[in-house]
Amino acid sequence: MRRRDFVTFLSGATVWAAAARAQKPQRVIGVLGSASYGAFPGAEAAFIEGLRATGFIEGKNISIEWRWARGQYDRLSSLAGELVGHDLAVLVTFDAPASLAAKAAAKTTPIVFLTGTDPVEVGLVQGVSRPSGNLTGVYTLVAGLGPKHLDLLHELLPTASMIVSLLNPGNPNAQVYALQMQAAADALGLRLQVLTAHTEADLEAAFAIMVQQRADALLVIADPFFIARREQVVALAASHAMPAIYPFSWFPECGGLMSYGGALGGLYQQVGTYVGRILKGAKPVDLPIQQNTRYQLVINLKTAKALSLTVPPSLLARADEVIE
Repeated sequence: MRRRDFVTFLSGATVWAAAARAQKPQRVIGVLGSASYGAFPGAEAAFIEGLRATGFIEGKNISIEWRWARGQYDRLSSLAGELVGHDLAVLVTFDAPASLAAKAAAKTTPIVFLTGTDPVEVGLVQGVSRPSGNLTGVYTLVAGLGPKHLDLLHELLPTASMIVSLLNPGNPNAQVYALQMQAAADALGLRLQVLTAHTEADLEAAFAIMVQQRADALLVIADPFFIARREQVVALAASHAMPAIYPFSWFPECGGLMSYGGALGGLYQQVGTYVGRILKGAKPVDLPIQQNTRYQLVINLKTAKALSLTVPPSLLARADEVIE
């Protein structure tokens, strides 16, 4: 081989080796959620920031496969199975229904979840300090805050007697929530009517029933469907002059009256951090499940004024944020 040809061969081999290194398959993370991308403001960005903080950047050393059920819970099982077929390094879930579907589909793939319910109560894990199997994650007791929401409504509207609770019947925990709400209403001497909705048309129909039944106030239970359609829910409450309490601050931020629930931004970032630690070799069983214990009361005084409501000073004093 002539020297020029040999140098050309070496140069080509070097380029080929560099290209091969650049094309090294990235580790794949799957994300499964019951709502849709962007439904929870800032959720995806906070998750990606948690990954970045542990050294993992999408497009550089990881790729992310996103799957969303868009409020159709019956699609979660097939979407989870589809993700598992991508040879995932980690499967991430953003709510309880998605987490249950992921657990059924992925027997060995590490799963990092975020839920609004106790993961032991819904059957995701056996314990939180040292989770069993292939799951770990973070949770906040938002879906179980219905009794607290009733207390707040009762304080705001002490003469109210008829309260409507809005549930998504497709949520696996809907029946449990309904029973919790009924027990809390009985304790306060309130009449409770449970209405359900899982489509936009259902929402319109539910508000028509509220008016027909002369409901005094509305309590919206935490659910990805309602969160994704919060602007429609808030607009319907306004058009029917219906005082309402919601599970997250995203509702009063777009005109809802009041909310009480967990601050989720830091939880999504924690999910990303846990995924990064697993990618570096940690096992789910070695990562204790984290619980959020910080809750926020947000009151929209502009909406209260539009409803001709006077918010008690005791309630305003406890508010973490007042929108004026």
